[in-house]
Amino acid sequence: MVNEINLTIIREEAENHYLCGDFYCSEAIVTVIRKHLQAGMPLEAVAMASGFPIGVGGAQCICGAIPAGVLCIGYFFGRTTPKDTKVRKTMELSNELITFFKSKHKVPCCKVHVKGMELGSVIHKKKCAVFTGEVAEKTAEIIARELNIKTVG
Repeated sequence: MVNEINLTIIREEAENHYLCGDFYCSEAIVTVIRKHLQAGMPLEAVAMASGFPIGVGGAQCICGAIPAGVLCIGYFFGRTTPKDTKVRKTMELSNELITFFKSKHKVPCCKVHVKGMELGSVIHKKKCAVFTGEVAEKTAEIIARELNIKTVG
């Protein structure tokens, strides 16, 4: 585990992974959280996020960036045994993430945000890259705060 992370670099790397086509939003978020927090998160966690893009499997429901952030929060704070009360903290932190998104963008619905855009167009990619970066940054900020990791940027 690291002692310090740069939130600006995390946001920019997530945006760049998305913009250059390396990964979709959710995969980019897990990739940068995994890289920068160095907490032993398995590479397979990136694969676990592969179903979230374009509003979860293309359904255009919740923005795929949000469940990726929740997945990362769960990795650090979630429960693995029945009835473990850690689930409450994980839910609280996850709610903080979606509340942050809604405060900036009103709704978490992918369909609303990409309405009228051709998927994969420049305007679509730029908009979703912003969401990707914001969620990666906020996820990292929440995790760092809870683990007492210093943040810069």
